[in-house]
Amino acid sequence: MNLSEIWVRIKQHPLSRVGPGMVTGVADDDPSGIVTYSQAGAQFGLNMLWTMPFAYPLMSTIQVLCARIGRVTGRGLSANMKLAFPPVVLVTLVLLLLIANVLNIAADIAAMGEVAQLVTGVNWHIMTGIFVLLTLVLQILIPYRHYVFFLKWLSLSLLAYGAVLFTVHIPWGDVIWSTFFPQLTWSADSAAVVVGIFGTTISPYLFFWQSSQEVEDMNLRGQPSLLEQNNPEIVTAELRRIHWDTWSGMLYSNVAAYCIILATAVTLHAAGIRDINTAAQAASALRPLAGEFTFLLFALGILGVGLMGVPVLAGSAAYALSEVFGWRSSLEDSATQASKFYAIIALSVLIALAIQYSPISPMKALFWSAVINGIVAVPLMVAIMVLSSKQSVMGAHVASLSMRILGWLATGFMAVAAAYLFIAW
Repeated sequence: MNLSEIWVRIKQHPLSRVGPGMVTGVADDDPSGIVTYSQAGAQFGLNMLWTMPFAYPLMSTIQVLCARIGRVTGRGLSANMKLAFPPVVLVTLVLLLLIANVLNIAADIAAMGEVAQLVTGVNWHIMTGIFVLLTLVLQILIPYRHYVFFLKWLSLSLLAYGAVLFTVHIPWGDVIWSTFFPQLTWSADSAAVVVGIFGTTISPYLFFWQSSQEVEDMNLRGQPSLLEQNNPEIVTAELRRIHWDTWSGMLYSNVAAYCIILATAVTLHAAGIRDINTAAQAASALRPLAGEFTFLLFALGILGVGLMGVPVLAGSAAYALSEVFGWRSSLEDSATQASKFYAIIALSVLIALAIQYSPISPMKALFWSAVINGIVAVPLMVAIMVLSSKQSVMGAHVASLSMRILGWLATGFMAVAAAYLFIAW
């Protein structure tokens, strides 16, 4: 078999045909998310496993609605939100999103650099610079049609967390019981971890990214928006694809998060290690407990999802801000065609890199990112629910009753989580 035949087979692989839902789901398990899930497993053992099956339908519904808004209208989330918010409110929310994303990127690239130092022995500052350069080159110089293909294959990195479970002993009876009947004493500590899990699982940057990726894919295929589509069979097929792609992508994401909580529960928690502050600390703690192979799987997973999460964080802010001001915004465009869009991406990542050399701790950056996301998530989710239910926006493709119920349930839960965050803060 020659190289051209191998390339054809790769392009025909089912993974190459998955869409924005899969990429978004994997990006949700970025290194800062891994820290949160690792802390949950280390601190509370198996008793935090219930959060993933509980979050799955809520997260999936919100992401489906974001994807539908983009595909039905042919515009990204920010462009549609101009219909729901006064300009000053929208600009404020998007700027807060940009700040939160920069802080989140800072925490992510710090985690990637520290883990890479553990694996290679090269100083983490050098490794962080390499990762930043790599993500910028991929995002700015490579057209969307090639770049998203790379992201889809990078999604395989999440399999590392499933593989970890084959290297440690798992008491499956206890796992199943704890998933559905956790023995959890409600306290300030447990509430904080639950808020952290839901805050990192249902994140504002995912809303903007998936909506804009649907628009990117639509334009790449030369298709009209579903509001302009006259063929009902195509409309039905596209909406079915969005649901399948998103629900499967979020399932993949949630299963990986479940595996991280489980792996750290049966290793770190069982060994009496209750406090995890960084992804590198989680990986290092696994090494003497579960062996070198488990450590490498965990570390490589962090690096893989980091290479996916950082571009999504930077790209989502660039889409959001560009759409607010009507700037050209597409990863398919060149840097000269969409200079302001790419400038936002570059500044986001470079400012995050600069934070590594400032007195600001990456963990402090992660904390403030969580606070800002708590502020931004609830009004954004309210806007998503309003937009997806309006015939003036969605035409005949408004959200179904079941989606509205789940969507408002997710919004209410996030409002409670945000309120707790402020009380605790």
